[in-house]
Amino acid sequence: MENKKTQSQIVSVNRPWIILPKFQSGILSSKTALKDLQTGLLLWIVFLLFLGLVQFSSPDLPDNDGYYHIKLAYLMRTEGIKPEFPWLPLSILNPRDYSDHHFLFHIALIPFTFGDLRIGAKMAAILFASLAFLSTWYLLKNQRISYAPLWALGLVAVSEAFIYRMSITRAQSLSLAVLMLGLDWLLRKKYKRLAVLGFVYVWMYDAFPLLGVFAMIVFAARWVIERKPDLRLLLYPGIGIVIGLFINPYFPHNIIFAVQHILPKLMETTTVRVGNEWYPYDTATLLTNSPLALAAFVSAGLALGLSGKRADPPTIISFLIASFLGLMLLQSRRYIEYFAPFALVFAAFAWSPVMASQSASDRNRLQKWLPVLILSLVFISGGWVTFRDAQESLRKAKPYQTFAGASAWLATNTPAGTRVFQTDWDDFPRLFFYNSKNTYLIGLDATYMQLYDDELYKLWVKITQGDVEQPGAIIASQFGAHYILTDLSHEDFLDQAAKDPRLVETYRDEDAVVFLVVEK
Repeated sequence: MENKKTQSQIVSVNRPWIILPKFQSGILSSKTALKDLQTGLLLWIVFLLFLGLVQFSSPDLPDNDGYYHIKLAYLMRTEGIKPEFPWLPLSILNPRDYSDHHFLFHIALIPFTFGDLRIGAKMAAILFASLAFLSTWYLLKNQRISYAPLWALGLVAVSEAFIYRMSITRAQSLSLAVLMLGLDWLLRKKYKRLAVLGFVYVWMYDAFPLLGVFAMIVFAARWVIERKPDLRLLLYPGIGIVIGLFINPYFPHNIIFAVQHILPKLMETTTVRVGNEWYPYDTATLLTNSPLALAAFVSAGLALGLSGKRADPPTIISFLIASFLGLMLLQSRRYIEYFAPFALVFAAFAWSPVMASQSASDRNRLQKWLPVLILSLVFISGGWVTFRDAQESLRKAKPYQTFAGASAWLATNTPAGTRVFQTDWDDFPRLFFYNSKNTYLIGLDATYMQLYDDELYKLWVKITQGDVEQPGAIIASQFGAHYILTDLSHEDFLDQAAKDPRLVETYRDEDAVVFLVVEK
């Protein structure tokens, strides 16, 4: 019995050619996987170097919010994964209603909170953006786009504004990575993965509705083109999103917050002045900071004409997605972080058949490689301009030491939990970064206070604009604050403060003034 061979063993010995194709296929598959791994690592190194040289062209963080995110991640590491949030009690982020709509993003930041938090924030921004860029190559590779690595390298060239946004320590870079993976899995119908991705996206960032929009676009396009609706394209990501909303560490406040945060900006139902990122670019600025993104989108139409073939479903889908994001960009400049890369993806899909046919033609070597040479020159020159301009934009960031002195004085000279009245809502991230001992009035988004108490918000605006005489008594009674911090640009408020006997200046430096509200 021990000497007997199984039927499969006999066949393998006597007719080895039967298993030879499988063996050869395995070798080819391993070689392809190794080549992809090498390509991916090389691209990742290039992305890390490019983004690192941009990021460290300045010692400052490019945006205020990065200070908040890295400090909160630090507190999550040192005080528990769900720390109490007492810092904005007069907003919808008060301790009772607080929801961390960046929960997984903050967890991802925790490894960067050992040592200098500012440096950690910079390193995190570089890594997360590089992963977003790498996910773009992963999408193009899986869709068999001609010269996928070259197209992925185009990300460094398409838009200075895009590179700047990717350099901020915020969730947008990981959000882009999720959307690139989502599109790849939608096109390849990886249904179960989409459910997991939807769940993760909800916990990571409140831009998760974008994955639902992508799913609807793919579903509709497939239905029209193939005449057969595949409801699984909607069902699986939808299930993941719904589960993520209801099985959530902040349920039900996460749902309430998402509605309060997103709808006012989409529906334009608020007159509150929010961050500049929510307002559109003027045309001249967009042409200046993102010319190659716009050119990529327009050129893709030319490529469709040159190919002489009917566009395949992925190309049509990438066009619809890029067009949707372009419309979003017309409403808010922050969507450059999505439009620019997806415009490039659309161009890659549209030009791929043209470049493939050129490579397969009987023309001489120069003619075959001409499209690649042109694309390479465009990306190299565009990458240099983008690199230079992005560095210049980062160098214009507010110095990281801003409010460090005033915050240190407050932390030393006021009891824990003392509420500070500040005259700018977007000063909160830096104040919180340097001093989480005190609590503050308004921050992260001006609408958070306006939604909490509209009349109180209007009163705050009037006081900060210098329209209220002797504001000290009102600040103490209406806002529960006995310390005031203002920068030196609020001259009208400073004039009123100078006339108010109840306001005593206790600290001043080149950035800020601190007042104490005294009793009569």
